[in-house]
Amino acid sequence: MSKKKHEKIYEFETVFDPNGEGYTVTVPKLPGLVTEGSNLKEARAMAKDSIECYLQTLLEEDMPQNPKTGKIKVAV
Repeated sequence: MSKKKHEKIYEFETVFDPNGEGYTVTVPKLPGLVTEGSNLKEARAMAKDSIECYLQTLLEEDMPQNPKTGKIKVAV
């Protein structure tokens, strides 16, 4: 019998500011998270990747010695 992985979907307000060369992206609820993309499509992809990395880092810092593995999904 295979184990089911826990999946949680997070949604964050994401701010896309035109910067003359593309978009700078910030996430107000995730302090220090800043990324950018040369167009809106790239900026959205970078935002999703950055949020996932940010959350994964937070989870790894708080995990017990025998953590259950799971996926993180982010809606941008």
